[in-house]
Formats: sequence, structure tokens, C-alpha cells
Amino acid sequence: MRVAYLTTEYPKVSHTFIRRELIALEVLGHEVARLAIRPCATFVDEADRVESQKTFVCLGRPTWRILLDTATVAAQRPLKFLTAAWTAFSMGRISDRGLARHLVYLLEAAVLLRHLTAIRVQHVHVHFGTNAAAVALLVTRLGGPPYSLTIHGPDEFDAPIGGSLSRKVAESRFTVAITSYCLSQIRRWVHPTLWDKLHIVRCTVGSEFFAGNEPIDPESRSLVCVGRLSAQKGQVVLLEAFALMLERGIDGFLTIVGDGELRELLEETIRSRRLEGRVRITGWADESTVRAHINSARALVLPSFAEGLPVVIMEALALARPVIATWIAGVPELLTDGESGWLVAPSDVAALSAAMQDALEMPVDRLNAMGAAGRARVLAAHSTMHEAKKLSALLVAQGG
Repeated sequence: MRVAYLTTEYPKVSHTFIRRELIALEVLGHEVARLAIRPCATFVDEADRVESQKTFVCLGRPTWRILLDTATVAAQRPLKFLTAAWTAFSMGRISDRGLARHLVYLLEAAVLLRHLTAIRVQHVHVHFGTNAAAVALLVTRLGGPPYSLTIHGPDEFDAPIGGSLSRKVAESRFTVAITSYCLSQIRRWVHPTLWDKLHIVRCTVGSEFFAGNEPIDPESRSLVCVGRLSAQKGQVVLLEAFALMLERGIDGFLTIVGDGELRELLEETIRSRRLEGRVRITGWADESTVRAHINSARALVLPSFAEGLPVVIMEALALARPVIATWIAGVPELLTDGESGWLVAPSDVAALSAAMQDALEMPVDRLNAMGAAGRARVLAAHSTMHEAKKLSALLVAQGG
């Protein structure tokens, strides 16, 4: 089947799971075109650089070409264009993104329609139910191929009405959730008569993580946090908890791998709490460097306020490292408190601090046992080819 994958940005540093999924679909015999709404500015992994060369970027085209494509579609399909324009208007008037943004989505849909028609795509699969999903819906209004969705959360559930979540799901051929929790949230916003088009296809971890684990170094006093530096990831709380642990006389080091809008604030917090020499922020890193950071640590720490199910938790467990995380969204579906790590309440500085102390003081053989339990869980539930076969079956059965 000739399929197109559409995301807002591709390839993106934090979306290597999308690359794994679409490559697995190619192994299964599908032809997969890569589409993105806007270009991605940062590449840290060579595999992403290769993928970028294969990706059609809608807003990478000159403005005159976008306007020409839109005018051509409007002239060739006037009734469908009016229907799509009304759809964009109706979504835009209830969205906090406004009408102007949704009219831009209409232009993007026209550009994508021309490209999809030229390469004879039969079906579009969209990761994330936000703006790219709106564009895919408008493509169908213009007479383009049908679409399906992978919903992750939490963004889709922050404004389900303004984001027209129920409409996007209702008009999809099928929609997949990445966890049972995610499935339950979609069911909140769509009529039960539509539940039969909802399925679970989980995100997966790369085989290189399963092959790259090393025993925990008994001398290690390190913890690691990997993720975008943003409010929802809870790194400010992480620094508070880590400082509290140090104040109790516990020796430890923390590496934060990632970048983002809160970097300046986090660096200022490190200085104000006198954590220099104990905490470092590395910026974005490629997969091999992320593996090295996790392998050098006793545990991964992820104190998020909102998530879907972070792939980095799967990666750490695949490397047989226990994980300290918050009991939110789909995290407890993978991480078991006391068995493969620690689950703490979000924003609970004292509990997070105590869990980090446990990870630093626990005997290494116990940490290794927790890591092994988590590794077995990931192997059982997050196999790339197993999940890709589930998605492939849905595409073949319902996507044509």
C-alpha cells in the first residue's frame, strides 16, 4: 500500500519512534512517503539527516508556489474547495488558534493534495491529533486520500473541543492510541458508536537499546533525565528535589539531556541553588550519546506533569535501568512501583527526592534486578515489528 506519514515536523529529535515505525512498515511491504508541515531546524542524529532528505516539507516551498497550488486546487475543485474552506472556518471559530491559522491550514492542505496526487498516495497516517490532523482532514475535504491518526496526549487532551478532537477522530478511517489511558481519553470525547474504530498501537524502542545495555557501575553516583526542557517535563521540580537530597548529605550527580524553552531558567536555578558541579545540562544528543548517558547512570528520572508515555522510559528500561517517574497518564502501564522503578506524585518534591536517594543508596544487585524486570516488560509490550504489524493490518483492512 502506498502510504504517506504526516507530522508537524519530521524528522524531529524526540520523534525517533516515528522513524522506527514507518521503516518497519516499509519492511512489511508498504511504500511510505514522508510529509511535514514545517521544516525541522535541529538534527543530532545521522539517521534523521538521511530522513530529512526524503521528506516533503509543505512550508519549505516558496510562498508564491503555495499560493499557486492553492489557486490551482480552487480552480479545479471549486465546490470541494468551498467545502474545505467552510470546514476550516468552523474549526477555526472554536479554536484558540483562531480563524487565520485555520485558513493557513487550508493552504497547506492544498499544497499537500497536489503532492499526494502526484505521487499517488492511497492513505495518509498522521502522528498527533493537533494541527497536522486538521490539515489531513482538510485534504480529504478537497478530495484527497483518507487519513488515520495516532493520538499520543497530552496536547490533544488539553483542549479537545477547541482542537476538534472528536471531529478528527470521527472522520478518520481509524484512530490508534498509544496506551490504554490514551484510549480512555479519546473515548471521553467521541460517541460510543465510534469506539470500534479505536485501537491501541504502542510506541516502540529501537533494537540498539536492547543490544546496548551494560551492568550498573557500583561506583556510579549519577542520575540522568532526558527530555525537552519545558514546563510539562517538571525539571524545575527535579532541581528542587535534587537540591533537597544534597542538603541531607547524599552524594550524587545529575545529568539533564535535552534543550528547550526553559534552559535559561534551569541554568539560573542551578546557579541560585549552587548546584554547579553537581548538575549539568548537555543539550540535545543523538541516540548513541543518550544510551551512553543512561548506561552511566544508576537510574533515569522523569518528573513530568503531563505525558503520553515517554519513549525514553522504554529506552531506559530496555537498557536495564530502573526509572523514577510520576504516576500520570500511561506511565503506570509500563512502570511498576517497587518492581522496575519508583512512581511518585507529580510536583511532590519530598517524594521525588526520597526516590532519588533510594536509587543512589540501593545495592546494585537490587537495581539490576529492577532494571531486568523493566527490560522484560518492554520486550513483551513494545516490539517494533509486532506493533508495526498491528498498524499494517489496520491500514490494509480500513485504510484503502
